[in-house]
Amino acid sequence: MEGQEIVLRTEALQKSFGSLHVARNVSLELPRGARYALIGPNGAGKTTLINLITGRLRPDSGRIVLDGRDVTAAPPATRVREGLTRTFQINTLFPDLTPIEAVGLAICERDRVAGQFWRSLAAHGPVLDEAFAILRQLRLGDVATRSTRTLPYGQQRLLEIALALATRPKVLLLDEPAAGVPKEESAALFSVIAALPEDISVLFIEHDMDIVFSFASRIIVLVAGGVLLEAEPAVVRSDPRVREVYLGQSHV
Repeated sequence: MEGQEIVLRTEALQKSFGSLHVARNVSLELPRGARYALIGPNGAGKTTLINLITGRLRPDSGRIVLDGRDVTAAPPATRVREGLTRTFQINTLFPDLTPIEAVGLAICERDRVAGQFWRSLAAHGPVLDEAFAILRQLRLGDVATRSTRTLPYGQQRLLEIALALATRPKVLLLDEPAAGVPKEESAALFSVIAALPEDISVLFIEHDMDIVFSFASRIIVLVAGGVLLEAEPAVVRSDPRVREVYLGQSHV
């Protein structure tokens, strides 16, 4: 990665639960503005790695460096304030809020004024302007005032990303953003992700290899908690080890 500015780095991360090794010496670098995919068979440790990076789990050894700062011991909230944000595979939205209310609340939480948000929405003009700009960026402007529970699932997943963008991330971690989204909607969802600002680095877990190969500039293959291969999509597609443990013959 010579010449590229590295915004996120893990160094020899190790994590075990008893005799089960879920992270084995995982070292990776995510350049600023990168679009990387994390793939691997079930049980490979993909979500565990995301949990280590975000602070939901503490590594047994190794380091996590965000934009030059060691955040290995930092709590999740601190990492979010430093620019490391994730979305979750499971929908955790507030179903009774509208998208503009949800994103506005996330902005106030970021600015540590969330307790004042409900006093008067009209008094939060700049917040609502920013919230609406984020929603328009994710093609949600037309549904900004609809109840979240009435949105199609693909739009709900986009709203999760909008909530993440409200934190002003440097690194955005997406855990299966297309999970549960109809096939015909997933390409549109990823086209929106592809259009995110170029200064945001994206690392995403995804099982749909057509999406992975068309979207990711580089792919990290995780097997049994360790990195089997990190390479460009064409190299990953043709690697016999990857085909054996994950891809099968459909992507040869």
